[in-house]
Amino acid sequence: MKVNKDLSFDPTDCRILILEDLIDSGFTLSWIVRHLKSKNPASIRICCLLDKKECHVNYDVKIDYVGFDCPNIFVVGYGMDYNEHYRCLPFIGILKNNAVNVDKI
Repeated sequence: MKVNKDLSFDPTDCRILILEDLIDSGFTLSWIVRHLKSKNPASIRICCLLDKKECHVNYDVKIDYVGFDCPNIFVVGYGMDYNEHYRCLPFIGILKNNAVNVDKI
């Protein structure tokens, strides 16, 4: 991975909380945690709304706070989108096959 812009402050001895909407494979999050640890923070904690545990691949990061476990399905709503659509839904849903209708989960 490549960082185009790093932190604009020194996180040494700071307590860091990473907030994620959804953790899927965990690959990117694992890289971010390793990168942040190299900057000597006091602690790093991870909080996510949805965790797709069955999708974790070579996962070496502990998630401290989880809102809900999520099955391995594509979800939309609450900022998560499909092709720039459904991001503003006030609920989390799954797309039906025609990608027009949404069912709540």
